[in-house]
Amino acid sequence: MSAHLAQIWRHPIKGIGSEPLETVTLAKDAPMPGDRAWALQHDGAAQTTDWQPRKNFLVVANGPRLAQVRAITEPDGRLTLSHPDRPALSLAPAKDGPALIDWVRPLWPETAPAPRTLVAAPPQGMGDNGRAELAILNLASLRALSDVIGQPLEIERFRGNLILDGLAPWEEFEWVGKSLCIGAVTLEVTARIERCRATEANPKTGLRDVQPVRALHTRWRHRDFGVYARVETGGMVTQDNKVSLT
Repeated sequence: MSAHLAQIWRHPIKGIGSEPLETVTLAKDAPMPGDRAWALQHDGAAQTTDWQPRKNFLVVANGPRLAQVRAITEPDGRLTLSHPDRPALSLAPAKDGPALIDWVRPLWPETAPAPRTLVAAPPQGMGDNGRAELAILNLASLRALSDVIGQPLEIERFRGNLILDGLAPWEEFEWVGKSLCIGAVTLEVTARIERCRATEANPKTGLRDVQPVRALHTRWRHRDFGVYARVETGGMVTQDNKVSLT
Protein backbone atom coordinates (compact mmCIF):
# COMPACT_ATOMS: atom_id res chain seq x y z
CA MET A 1 0.00 0.00 0.00
CA SER A 2 1.34 3.42 -1.01
CA ALA A 3 -0.89 5.98 0.63
CA HIS A 4 -0.62 9.24 2.51
CA LEU A 5 -2.67 11.57 4.66
CA ALA A 6 -3.93 14.20 2.21
CA GLN A 7 -6.19 16.35 4.41
CA ILE A 8 -7.19 16.81 8.06
CA TRP A 9 -10.57 18.26 9.07
CA ARG A 10 -12.47 18.90 12.26
CA HIS A 11 -15.94 20.24 12.97
CA PRO A 12 -15.94 22.19 16.25
CA ILE A 13 -19.73 22.55 16.39
CA LYS A 14 -21.59 19.49 15.14
CA GLY A 15 -23.20 20.27 11.79
CA ILE A 16 -22.06 23.91 11.85
CA GLY A 17 -18.63 24.62 10.38
CA SER A 18 -15.71 22.69 8.89
CA GLU A 19 -12.11 23.53 9.78
CA PRO A 20 -9.04 22.36 7.80
CA LEU A 21 -5.88 21.55 9.77
CA GLU A 22 -2.28 20.87 8.81
CA THR A 23 -1.45 18.84 11.91
CA VAL A 24 -3.17 17.52 15.02
CA THR A 25 -2.20 15.50 18.09
CA LEU A 26 -4.47 12.55 18.85
CA ALA A 27 -4.88 10.81 22.22
CA LYS A 28 -5.61 7.16 22.91
CA ASP A 29 -9.34 6.33 23.09
CA ALA A 30 -10.29 9.99 22.55
CA PRO A 31 -11.96 11.89 19.73
CA MET A 32 -10.01 14.39 17.65
CA PRO A 33 -9.41 17.42 19.91
CA GLY A 34 -12.08 20.02 19.27
CA ASP A 35 -14.09 17.86 16.88
CA ARG A 36 -17.86 17.87 17.57
CA ALA A 37 -16.99 19.39 20.94
CA TRP A 38 -20.24 21.38 20.84
CA ALA A 39 -23.68 20.83 19.34
CA LEU A 40 -26.69 23.10 18.92
CA GLN A 41 -29.88 21.47 20.22
CA HIS A 42 -33.26 22.34 18.78
CA ASP A 43 -36.62 22.56 20.52
CA GLY A 44 -37.41 18.90 19.86
CA ALA A 45 -34.37 17.59 21.79
CA ALA A 46 -34.34 16.15 25.30
CA GLN A 47 -32.82 18.28 28.06
CA THR A 48 -29.69 16.25 28.84
CA THR A 49 -25.92 16.60 28.86
CA ASP A 50 -25.40 13.01 27.71
CA TRP A 51 -24.59 11.94 24.16
CA GLN A 52 -27.56 12.37 21.83
CA PRO A 53 -28.25 11.30 18.23
CA ARG A 54 -27.89 13.78 15.39
CA LYS A 55 -31.68 14.12 15.03
CA ASN A 56 -31.62 16.30 18.19
CA PHE A 57 -29.33 18.94 16.69
CA LEU A 58 -29.04 21.44 13.90
CA VAL A 59 -27.27 19.45 11.18
CA VAL A 60 -26.69 19.71 7.43
CA ALA A 61 -29.11 16.86 6.66
CA ASN A 62 -31.99 19.12 7.71
CA GLY A 63 -30.45 22.52 6.96
CA PRO A 64 -28.30 22.32 3.80
CA ARG A 65 -27.16 25.94 4.04
CA LEU A 66 -25.14 24.93 7.11
CA ALA A 67 -22.79 23.10 4.72
CA GLN A 68 -21.33 26.48 3.74
CA VAL A 69 -20.18 27.38 7.25
CA ARG A 70 -16.42 27.43 7.83
CA ALA A 71 -14.76 27.48 11.26
CA ILE A 72 -11.44 28.63 12.65
CA THR A 73 -10.32 27.81 16.19
CA GLU A 74 -8.41 30.81 17.51
CA PRO A 75 -5.37 30.48 19.82
CA ASP A 76 -7.46 31.63 22.79
CA GLY A 77 -10.07 28.92 22.16
CA ARG A 78 -12.67 31.18 20.58
CA LEU A 79 -14.32 30.06 17.36
CA THR A 80 -14.72 32.23 14.29
CA LEU A 81 -17.53 31.16 11.96
CA SER A 82 -18.05 32.44 8.43
CA HIS A 83 -20.75 31.99 5.79
CA PRO A 84 -21.24 33.73 2.43
CA ASP A 85 -24.56 35.22 3.57
CA ARG A 86 -23.69 36.12 7.17
CA PRO A 87 -21.18 38.42 8.87
CA ALA A 88 -18.31 36.59 10.57
CA LEU A 89 -19.05 35.55 14.15
CA SER A 90 -16.46 35.19 16.91
CA LEU A 91 -17.70 33.32 19.96
CA ALA A 92 -16.62 31.61 23.15
CA PRO A 93 -18.89 28.54 23.02
CA ALA A 94 -19.21 28.17 26.77
CA LYS A 95 -20.96 31.53 27.09
CA ASP A 96 -21.98 32.73 23.64
CA GLY A 97 -24.64 30.19 22.73
CA PRO A 98 -27.34 32.88 22.31
CA ALA A 99 -25.13 34.74 19.84
CA LEU A 100 -24.72 31.57 17.78
CA ILE A 101 -28.47 30.97 17.79
CA ASP A 102 -29.10 34.50 16.46
CA TRP A 103 -26.40 34.05 13.83
CA VAL A 104 -27.62 30.70 12.56
CA ARG A 105 -31.37 31.40 12.46
CA PRO A 106 -31.37 32.82 8.90
CA LEU A 107 -29.58 29.66 7.69
CA TRP A 108 -31.98 27.22 9.33
CA PRO A 109 -35.35 26.27 7.76
CA GLU A 110 -38.29 28.01 9.42
CA THR A 111 -40.26 24.75 9.21
CA ALA A 112 -37.70 22.86 11.34
CA PRO A 113 -37.60 22.89 15.16
CA ALA A 114 -36.00 26.15 16.31
CA PRO A 115 -32.44 26.25 17.73
CA ARG A 116 -32.51 26.23 21.53
CA THR A 117 -29.26 25.53 23.40
CA LEU A 118 -25.57 25.13 22.57
CA VAL A 119 -24.34 22.17 24.63
CA ALA A 120 -20.88 20.79 25.36
CA ALA A 121 -20.22 17.26 24.19
CA PRO A 122 -19.54 14.42 26.65
CA PRO A 123 -15.98 13.01 26.78
CA GLN A 124 -16.47 10.81 23.70
CA GLY A 125 -17.54 13.81 21.61
CA MET A 126 -20.84 14.19 19.79
CA GLY A 127 -20.08 11.97 16.80
CA ASP A 128 -22.96 10.20 15.12
CA ASN A 129 -22.01 6.76 16.46
CA GLY A 130 -21.70 7.83 20.12
CA ARG A 131 -18.11 6.60 20.40
CA ALA A 132 -14.73 8.35 20.72
CA GLU A 133 -13.69 7.65 17.13
CA LEU A 134 -12.52 9.46 14.01
CA ALA A 135 -13.88 9.25 10.47
CA ILE A 136 -11.38 8.17 7.80
CA LEU A 137 -12.20 8.84 4.14
CA ASN A 138 -10.61 7.71 0.87
CA LEU A 139 -10.24 10.17 -2.02
CA ALA A 140 -10.17 7.29 -4.53
CA SER A 141 -13.61 6.23 -3.33
CA LEU A 142 -14.76 9.84 -3.73
CA ARG A 143 -13.52 9.88 -7.32
CA ALA A 144 -15.31 6.59 -8.06
CA LEU A 145 -18.55 7.98 -6.65
CA SER A 146 -18.08 11.23 -8.56
CA ASP A 147 -17.72 9.27 -11.80
CA VAL A 148 -21.02 7.49 -11.18
CA ILE A 149 -22.84 10.73 -10.32
CA GLY A 150 -21.30 12.60 -13.25
CA GLN A 151 -19.74 15.55 -11.43
CA PRO A 152 -16.83 16.10 -9.03
CA LEU A 153 -17.90 15.81 -5.40
CA GLU A 154 -16.31 17.74 -2.56
CA ILE A 155 -14.89 15.66 0.28
CA GLU A 156 -16.41 18.17 2.73
CA ARG A 157 -19.86 16.68 2.02
CA PHE A 158 -18.82 13.65 4.11
CA ARG A 159 -17.49 15.59 7.13
CA GLY A 160 -14.53 13.29 7.77
CA ASN A 161 -11.41 13.82 9.89
CA LEU A 162 -8.51 12.05 8.17
CA ILE A 163 -8.60 12.06 4.36
CA LEU A 164 -6.33 9.56 2.60
CA ASP A 165 -5.07 9.31 -0.97
CA GLY A 166 -3.05 6.76 -2.92
CA LEU A 167 -5.45 3.86 -2.28
CA ALA A 168 -7.77 1.82 -4.45
CA PRO A 169 -11.45 2.75 -4.38
CA TRP A 170 -13.24 1.22 -1.39
CA GLU A 171 -10.01 -0.33 -0.08
CA GLU A 172 -10.82 1.16 3.32
CA PHE A 173 -13.71 -1.26 3.78
CA GLU A 174 -11.20 -4.12 3.91
CA TRP A 175 -9.55 -2.58 6.98
CA VAL A 176 -12.41 -3.16 9.44
CA GLY A 177 -10.94 -5.10 12.36
CA LYS A 178 -7.38 -4.15 11.38
CA SER A 179 -4.96 -1.46 12.57
CA LEU A 180 -3.67 1.46 10.56
CA CYS A 181 -0.50 3.53 11.08
CA ILE A 182 -0.48 7.23 10.20
CA GLY A 183 2.70 8.95 11.29
CA ALA A 184 3.21 8.09 14.96
CA VAL A 185 -0.44 7.13 15.46
CA THR A 186 -2.06 3.70 15.35
CA LEU A 187 -5.80 3.41 14.78
CA GLU A 188 -8.12 0.41 14.97
CA VAL A 189 -10.64 0.52 12.12
CA THR A 190 -13.97 -0.42 13.69
CA ALA A 191 -16.82 -0.05 11.18
CA ARG A 192 -18.03 1.35 7.89
CA ILE A 193 -19.95 4.64 7.97
CA GLU A 194 -23.51 4.64 6.66
CA ARG A 195 -24.46 7.95 5.07
CA CYS A 196 -27.48 10.27 5.15
CA ARG A 197 -28.93 13.25 3.28
CA ALA A 198 -26.21 15.60 4.58
CA THR A 199 -24.10 14.47 1.62
CA GLU A 200 -26.61 16.03 -0.80
CA ALA A 201 -25.68 19.58 0.25
CA ASN A 202 -23.09 21.38 -1.84
CA PRO A 203 -20.58 23.02 0.56
CA LYS A 204 -20.08 25.90 -1.87
CA THR A 205 -23.72 26.75 -2.64
CA GLY A 206 -25.67 25.30 0.31
CA LEU A 207 -28.07 23.67 -2.15
CA ARG A 208 -29.01 20.00 -2.48
CA ASP A 209 -27.66 19.20 -5.94
CA VAL A 210 -26.92 15.44 -6.02
CA GLN A 211 -27.95 12.24 -4.22
CA PRO A 212 -24.80 10.37 -3.17
CA VAL A 213 -26.62 7.86 -0.97
CA ARG A 214 -28.89 6.84 -3.82
CA ALA A 215 -25.89 6.55 -6.16
CA LEU A 216 -24.03 4.38 -3.64
CA HIS A 217 -26.97 2.04 -3.29
CA THR A 218 -27.73 1.88 -7.00
CA ARG A 219 -24.14 1.19 -8.08
CA TRP A 220 -22.66 -0.72 -5.12
CA ARG A 221 -25.71 -1.90 -3.13
CA HIS A 222 -24.64 -0.17 0.08
CA ARG A 223 -24.94 3.31 1.61
CA ASP A 224 -21.46 3.51 3.13
CA PHE A 225 -18.64 5.99 2.66
CA GLY A 226 -15.56 5.96 4.88
CA VAL A 227 -14.76 4.08 8.08
CA TYR A 228 -14.67 4.80 11.80
CA ALA A 229 -11.43 4.28 13.71
CA ARG A 230 -10.38 4.31 17.37
CA VAL A 231 -7.00 5.74 18.42
CA GLU A 232 -4.91 2.87 19.81
CA THR A 233 -1.61 4.75 20.10
CA GLY A 234 -1.69 8.52 20.33
CA GLY A 235 0.65 11.05 18.78
CA MET A 236 0.91 13.70 16.10
CA VAL A 237 -0.32 13.33 12.54
CA THR A 238 0.57 15.77 9.77
CA GLN A 239 -0.47 16.18 6.17
CA ASP A 240 1.56 13.90 3.86
CA ASN A 241 2.28 11.33 6.61
CA LYS A 242 2.61 7.86 5.16
CA VAL A 243 -0.22 5.40 5.80
CA SER A 244 0.25 1.65 6.30
CA LEU A 245 -1.49 -1.37 7.77
CA THR A 246 0.17 -2.89 10.83
